[in-house]
Amino acid sequence: MNPLLDFTGLPRFAEITPEHVTPAVDELLNRNRALTSKLLADTTPPAWDNFVQPFEDANEHLSRAWGQVGHLNMVMNGPELREVYNANLPKITQYYAELAQNLALFQKYKAIRNSSGFALLNTAQKKVIENELRDFRLGGAELPEEKKARFMEIQEGLSELCSKFSDNILDATNAYTCVIEDEKDISGIPADERQVAAEAAREAGKTGWLFTLKAPSYGPVIQYADNRALRERMYRAYTTRASEQLSEGGKIELDNTPLMTQILKLRAEEAQMLGFASFAEYSLASKMADTPAQVVEFLRELAQRAKPFAEKDLAELRDFAAAQLGISDLQAWDVGYVSEKLRQQRYAFSEQEVKQYFPEDAVLSGLFGLVTALFGLKITPSSAPQWHETVRFFDIRDSTDLLVGQFYLDLYARASKRGGAWMDDAITRRSTANGIQIPVAYLNCNFASPLGGKPALFTHDEVNTLFHEFGHGLHHLLTEVEELGVSGINGVEWDAVELPSQFMENFCWEWDVLQNMTRHADSNEKLPRALYDKMIAAKNFQSGLQMLRQIEFSLFDLRLHSDYDANGKQTVQQLLNEVRAEVAVLIPPAFNRFQNSFSHIFSGGYAAGYYSYKWAEVLSADAYSLFEEHGILDAATGNHFRQQILAVGGSRNAMDSFIAFRGREPEIDALLRHNGLVS
Repeated sequence: MNPLLDFTGLPRFAEITPEHVTPAVDELLNRNRALTSKLLADTTPPAWDNFVQPFEDANEHLSRAWGQVGHLNMVMNGPELREVYNANLPKITQYYAELAQNLALFQKYKAIRNSSGFALLNTAQKKVIENELRDFRLGGAELPEEKKARFMEIQEGLSELCSKFSDNILDATNAYTCVIEDEKDISGIPADERQVAAEAAREAGKTGWLFTLKAPSYGPVIQYADNRALRERMYRAYTTRASEQLSEGGKIELDNTPLMTQILKLRAEEAQMLGFASFAEYSLASKMADTPAQVVEFLRELAQRAKPFAEKDLAELRDFAAAQLGISDLQAWDVGYVSEKLRQQRYAFSEQEVKQYFPEDAVLSGLFGLVTALFGLKITPSSAPQWHETVRFFDIRDSTDLLVGQFYLDLYARASKRGGAWMDDAITRRSTANGIQIPVAYLNCNFASPLGGKPALFTHDEVNTLFHEFGHGLHHLLTEVEELGVSGINGVEWDAVELPSQFMENFCWEWDVLQNMTRHADSNEKLPRALYDKMIAAKNFQSGLQMLRQIEFSLFDLRLHSDYDANGKQTVQQLLNEVRAEVAVLIPPAFNRFQNSFSHIFSGGYAAGYYSYKWAEVLSADAYSLFEEHGILDAATGNHFRQQILAVGGSRNAMDSFIAFRGREPEIDALLRHNGLVS
């Protein structure tokens, strides 16, 4: 049997091959289209049991099978899999676009909404129906027939362009290597990072040290290398990936510039066809924020509050670079290096020193212990078919030993895996004929793998990243909703979906938590209180600059999708320059092509939604302040958070969930206080 067509349990990753993809996709699409025709032909008045339930069952099978293919394409990308993924992507896109435009289906949902039976549905079921009606409108169901074909073309075009955008970044990242043969040229780079680079060179049949643009290799060079020319070379290669600014190993066919313009044109056309003034307006129709103007005002207010702190950060950096390091003209490739030197001088510690206290086993043990303390849950190792030998699998059980969720953990970077960190759903909790379906999540990071028989060591930033993704995982896994469309993160407004993830990051700074998740790699000692105090003192180091950087990306994204004309004379680069002139204090060099690898908005679902990180950070900081008031490991507050935020998933509006937890609407003060942006 085709493993992609088996929905009885966990994905059969050990057996799935590229040959399975097309037959499975074709089979499921044929099944689903036949069922849709049957449901539409049925003259019985539509209701939840005879219409919504069978329809959801069929679509869940398709999304689960295609989800496995999409997941493998991101974590085990290879020529055969990429080819078959891209060959089937248009079919999937076309199917969902067909559904969204199907006026007869829309009428069936409307009939349920207007029937006397609607009042008898539970809260989650009602929310599913309301969301479906909204999504039909946003999907073009009400368009005149003659316009539907063009709308479908746009959907297919966008999915292909976004996939190509992502492929180009991966290929451009993998195409570049930098080999250093003289040891004096890598002075400053920590010994364990050098060892990784030496092994990479050996594997490639080279002598010396080999560095790449993947985060675990690129990051330490930019942060620690004394060799300014090496930092500039790596920075130039990294910030010109997938652009016309070709560095060594660059290929013009990987340039994302034309793709961005095409994507923006199609998005604008799609929005206008549905009667929206811009794609941003269309995007916000399903989010917490009401209008692009409201978001711009929010971002500009944050920028105004952060800018004086950012200007101070930059002045300190420039003064220190000139006085202590002899760098009188601070450049973009110096910022990470000078910042690290300033941090070490001011707070008398380095990130490298801290990293020695975060071996992987201690971090995971501490994270799992925190989940036990807050939510009364136990996390234990389990087994499942995996896609790579380094992947692990875990069970989450409640106090009665009932299985509530499971997750895969794929922590390390490799050439076949896209960059960054993310959570995705493998299986969603729902009620089925066989009982409750247990939710399963994928948690993916790109950390350096273990070396020389020792456990992997994480920087404190990487610990934050792990906690962030685990927060998304908890949102998916701890839902108590039984209807697929609003279970876990399904149906949660995009600008609220970061609340649990950013909330979890706060615990990475708490002494009571860090004591239980640190152990020195050599001495086995816990993190010393003196070093922790230095970390806390340095916590908001350059937070003004970091805040402005996120606001710059958010405002650029929003303006790109609201007042930018992709058919006009202004280029994407010129708009970015305009945004930087308004909010940034640190302007990158002219060759920097950040936008060409801004996958969040061009291939990752954050188009006209990147502001969500800051929007949700207001929610998460304010939510966390309740723990600060009651005790950060207070089990009652933890249970309250679980019940009012995590358990309800998308079954009610995010604002209602926030108010149910906090007792009031969110306030910005906690965010500014947590970031040290208050006088």
